[in-house]
Amino acid sequence: MELHPVPDIPEIREGDDLAAIVSERFDLQPDDVVVVASTVVSKAEGRSADLADFPAGPRAREIAQRLEDITGDEKDPRFAQAVLEESTELLMEEPFLLTETRFGHVGVNAGIDRSNVPGHDLLLLPEHPTASARRIHEGLEHGNPVVVTDTSGRPFRHGQTAVAIGWAGMPASRDWRGEHDRDGRELGVTVQCVVDELAAAANLVAGEGAGGTPVTVARGWKFGDLEGHDDVFRDVETDFVRQALRGWEYDA
Repeated sequence: MELHPVPDIPEIREGDDLAAIVSERFDLQPDDVVVVASTVVSKAEGRSADLADFPAGPRAREIAQRLEDITGDEKDPRFAQAVLEESTELLMEEPFLLTETRFGHVGVNAGIDRSNVPGHDLLLLPEHPTASARRIHEGLEHGNPVVVTDTSGRPFRHGQTAVAIGWAGMPASRDWRGEHDRDGRELGVTVQCVVDELAAAANLVAGEGAGGTPVTVARGWKFGDLEGHDDVFRDVETDFVRQALRGWEYDA
């Protein structure tokens, strides 16, 4: 597999056609997978916002004050209000906000970004990242698979990695159950989340910060003939970590 950062992506503005921009700057082949950072998807979809758009209610003010007391850093209650409005559930309120977004992704601060947002205070995640991926996929000449990514921390590990929050034109996972290992034992649980693996691989060459590029093309990767699935976000009934967090209290 080869990974190619797409060069010369301009500053994306609301209404820009990402499929056309990518096609103009890279000669896509039919089997290429296009991996797109959610930041440019959000900008194209008008998801930039200002703190003034989120007047703080009582709960947001309470959360901000509690976080300020814990961290010693000033917290803007309007940011807490934005997180509340972009979330369906607050899994943790302290020492940071861990939330479930409206499309099922669990992350810090509902994935709201405060960097690389010229002219605004905040950049919200796409409302429906899989629908966003589908629009880009349908706009590309070859109907290439598309993965929309966001950078996310992980439980039990330091550092961040890119993960998939939306995808189109390919299944999210390939199912190895029923296949056999080298010793002939049947695999019973292995379902490989290939969209997350493509997201992380693309992030290696896309980079971060001022020198990063928001679009990468994965060439030469094949899904194979295994069965595919689209279940990525665990439901509450099978998410035992989330169940445990609901009963957990932070001890400062």
